[in-house]
Amino acid sequence: MVDIERLKKIIIRAAEEELLPRFTTCERGEKRDGSVITEADTAMQARLRDDFAEHWPDFSLLGEEMDEATQRDLLQGDGEGLWCVDPLDGTSNFAAGLPFFSVSVALLKKGQAVLGVVYDPVRRECFWAAPGQGAWCNHARLSAQRLTLSLSQTVALIDFKRLDASLARRLVEQPPYSSQRSFGSVALDWCWLAAGRGHLYLHGKQRIWDYAAGSLILAEAGGHAATLNGEAVYRADIAPRSAVAALDEKLFQAWCTWLAMAQGAGNSLP
Repeated sequence: MVDIERLKKIIIRAAEEELLPRFTTCERGEKRDGSVITEADTAMQARLRDDFAEHWPDFSLLGEEMDEATQRDLLQGDGEGLWCVDPLDGTSNFAAGLPFFSVSVALLKKGQAVLGVVYDPVRRECFWAAPGQGAWCNHARLSAQRLTLSLSQTVALIDFKRLDASLARRLVEQPPYSSQRSFGSVALDWCWLAAGRGHLYLHGKQRIWDYAAGSLILAEAGGHAATLNGEAVYRADIAPRSAVAALDEKLFQAWCTWLAMAQGAGNSLP
C-alpha cells in the first residue's frame, strides 16, 4: 500500500533539491535519438530510484533515462508494482531556461495505472489522482465544468512537431479553434487541461512515462481522451501514442469529429 502523502513529499523534496538548483546552470547534451538530456534528468531519476527503493523495496522502477530493452522487460514483468517515471518532463524547456517543466510518476500494477503524481516545482503545484479518488491540485479537487463554448471559441494545446505533416498543415491553414499554445511538457499539458487551463489537446507521439500519470489525472477530473485512431491512450507499452483530449465532453466530441474529417473518412474517433 502506498501512502500518497508520503509519495508526494518524496517527489516534491527530490524535485526541489535535484531540479531547481540545476535550473539555468547545467549544460545540455543529446541522446542518440537527438533529444535533449541534462545532468538534472539523470540525477533526478537516480534520486527517485533510491528514495522509492527505501520505502517500497518490492516495486521496480522504469525511467525514461533507461535503455529500451530494459524498459520493455519491466513493462512485461509481473512484480508487485512498477514506478513509471519521467524525471524531468520538459527537458528542452529546462535546458533553455524556460520555467515550464515537471516530474511525472505513475504506479503501474498488472499493466494499469493505479496512481499518478505530476509536480511542477516552479509553481509548487502537485497534481495527483487515483482511480475512484478524483484528481487534485495541491488541496483543490479538479472537476469538469460544463462549458458553453463552441469549438471555434476554444484555446487548444497542440504539439505540431510530432503530427503528420498534412494534419499539421490543415490545422495551421484552417484552425477550428480560436488560438493555439504549445508549452513543452506533456505531463503538465494533461494536468493543465484537467485544471481547465485550455480546452483542447492534441499530441502526435508521446511515451508511457509522458502520459501515464497525466492521463489518469485528466480522467479522474472527468475529462476525455483517445488516440487519433480512436483507441484508449494508455497502453502498457513503450511505443509512442497519439492523444486527443478535452475536459468537456461536448467539446471532445466536436474536436474528434473535426480531426476525423481532417484526416479523411478512413479514420474513426469516438
